[in-house]
Amino acid sequence: MISVKTVLLGCGLLLATPGFGQQVAVIKFPELQQRLARATDTTYVINFWATWCGPCVKELPNFEQVRSANANKKVKVLLVSLDYASQLDKKVKPFVKQRGLKSEVVLLNEPDPNSWLEKVDPKWSGSLPFTLILNNKTKKRATFEQELSKAELTAALQKFL
Repeated sequence: MISVKTVLLGCGLLLATPGFGQQVAVIKFPELQQRLARATDTTYVINFWATWCGPCVKELPNFEQVRSANANKKVKVLLVSLDYASQLDKKVKPFVKQRGLKSEVVLLNEPDPNSWLEKVDPKWSGSLPFTLILNNKTKKRATFEQELSKAELTAALQKFL
């Protein structure tokens, strides 16, 4: 027979387990810029999206599949939410949890996109979704200002591997 004390202890440990829920960090552009400039041979797939963007939401499973398929390679997927920081707890975190996103998710808290868009890519008009694939060691870079199918995303990433 299991005691009530054991059951309560077990429940407490389950709730305290790190990684039980996906964390969403709120960052400013300089922090994102530092990440994008890392001198590493890892290929980064950075997707700029928002919960209110239909094509963004539609393509998110493709990024999750690519992350999973490349888990044993030097590939990292970063999902950058452009939702308002005030929506973090009401919209973004519940959305991430509901969708079961395992990729790293950050919320970019920058009220004026015109101050940083060009620094990500001079040709980016600001439309979403926007994907940047880069490898700083090989100096390879590709951008996509459109919704990407799994096949398109996989083919684009293959050019980096």
